[in-house]
Amino acid sequence: MLPIGITCVYNENFNFTRLSFDYIRSIEKAGGIPVPVSILKEESIPGFLKIIKGLVLSGGGDVDPLYYGEEPLPGQGEISPLRDRIEIELTRAALRKNLPVLGICRGAQVLNIAAGGSIYQDISLKEGMILEHMQRAPRHHLFHDIKILEDTLLYRIFRERKTLRVNSFHHQAVKKLGDGFRVSAVASDGVVESLESEVHSFALGVQWHPEALAVKEIWGGQEIFDVFLRAVSLFK
Repeated sequence: MLPIGITCVYNENFNFTRLSFDYIRSIEKAGGIPVPVSILKEESIPGFLKIIKGLVLSGGGDVDPLYYGEEPLPGQGEISPLRDRIEIELTRAALRKNLPVLGICRGAQVLNIAAGGSIYQDISLKEGMILEHMQRAPRHHLFHDIKILEDTLLYRIFRERKTLRVNSFHHQAVKKLGDGFRVSAVASDGVVESLESEVHSFALGVQWHPEALAVKEIWGGQEIFDVFLRAVSLFK
């Protein structure tokens, strides 16, 4: 049995949570048992981490720039303070335990911030020409290419392919890397599309949404979840 925690979107104004079924289906297909989690009490985090064997950090809104030492700038979007606090603490605790972690879109940014990194509050603040990263198209549509760096986990997942076309639904991106992390993929404009840990058994963040590709059986989606679950199966 491989129970996998999956974080959920939390709306503080109306006090409800939501999670796309795409995450559920992708985890189940890879052999895991999805365990959605929203807002825990901080003292419940150690107990929750005893239940699960891996953690998926899902997509959602922006992270409060307070967590990476910045004041809010124009372009900063809606935040959920409670979700931010709990997810960052949950991620740090999971990394300390060396629990396999997969971060998706916002989740990749949370993973980086939890490790001491920072993000661009809006990628328009990054120097140089910037691609459009917030596609207005179906979620499974492949929108732009990424370059995969050699000798990385992502390079091995995708069978040594150097490029991959992905979907894209973000306006923020990794700026300063967290401790122990390296870049594993970039877009043509230099925006970080994937990062991975060099010190943990499995800690991978991807800026696109592989779960939306997986449910449409588009190559490059389910493969990430399959490798993640293989890492989970080795966790002790």
